[in-house]
Amino acid sequence: MIVGWDKSGQQHRRLKCASLNHKKIAMNKADLFMEVVATYRKHGWELKRALLQPSTRAEISAKEADILAPITIKDDVIDALWFGRPSNNNRTAWELRLLAETQYALFETFEADENEEQREEMRLEMEARLRDYVLGTDAGRGH
Repeated sequence: MIVGWDKSGQQHRRLKCASLNHKKIAMNKADLFMEVVATYRKHGWELKRALLQPSTRAEISAKEADILAPITIKDDVIDALWFGRPSNNNRTAWELRLLAETQYALFETFEADENEEQREEMRLEMEARLRDYVLGTDAGRGH
């Protein structure tokens, strides 16, 4: 409620909600990127790759220029991060995490005897599934 007085000294009250109460303040992509990477590192994951929109890549590079240098980055229509870590029984775990405040990720473990071509084929399929999820398309994937 806002209380004010007019020129004659008469008190006026109006109900008015601050805009912060009605709008969720979105975290910028660079800060979200840093938060997600820190959380995954805390649990033993290593950032391996990224799918980034050009605007997101520019925002992250402007804030933390060196953080993107050691990883492979593909321009994409979505923002997502690939994390990897060793898993049980000589397997390797990979997780594709959507870079958004709503947590969403796809997970896969690869057997030690799977070659890199097989692994890359599965990673590309996971990227397509995440893209379908984000863009609301599911055509041709049988889901």
